[in-house]
Amino acid sequence: MKSIIALLFSLLSLPALAAGGGHPLDKAPVDLKNTVSLQRGAQAFASYCSGCHSLSYMRYSRLTDIGLTEEQIKSYLLPTNAKTGDVMSIALRPEDAKAWFGVVPPDLSVEARSRGSDWIYTYMRTFYRDDSRPTGWNNLAYPNVGMPHVLYDLQGQQEWQTDSEGHGGKLVQVAAGTLAPAEYDALVGDITNYLTWVAEPARSDRIRMGFFVIGFLLILLVLVYALKKEYWKDVK
Repeated sequence: MKSIIALLFSLLSLPALAAGGGHPLDKAPVDLKNTVSLQRGAQAFASYCSGCHSLSYMRYSRLTDIGLTEEQIKSYLLPTNAKTGDVMSIALRPEDAKAWFGVVPPDLSVEARSRGSDWIYTYMRTFYRDDSRPTGWNNLAYPNVGMPHVLYDLQGQQEWQTDSEGHGGKLVQVAAGTLAPAEYDALVGDITNYLTWVAEPARSDRIRMGFFVIGFLLILLVLVYALKKEYWKDVK
């Protein structure tokens, strides 16, 4: 029995290990009811991420669900010549991306569902300098990643340092960014929160509807049981 339980726990942990590349994942501060965080995340994504990464399953008009007005979307998030009904595509051509980064940057519409919110949060916080890489950067959550650290001016620079025998590695801040560590973590948390919402924008509505459905079924169960007793009360 103990062996079976241990096997089940190991199987449950496989998706997390696969998503995290073996590096422990930090808990992401996801709160889909925090519309202020979602709005900040949308703005940060538009400023730092949307040059390379599309959200092709999401339309700009859907951002009204997180409290943004159509005028705010047009003023702060909508690219030139785009309409609010358009999907969040990018102008970067795949062949250019392949030449610059060695790989086409993925669409991030369902990244949070694919890898998990914790993975995204950890990934954006664990870039470090690595001169052996073409971009000069590497990542603990995604080893040998082709993406450069686009937020390095905000976070600063980190190095992966080990002891003389190559053991006991840890990230060490070697150059400060424009944001304090807590401020950078908050920004990354907002982006992670936003990408989590984008991956399943109807999640809150679905959960709320689920409670109503369960409540209805419980009430129906009581009524059906009472009806059953009424029908069968004279049957012996």
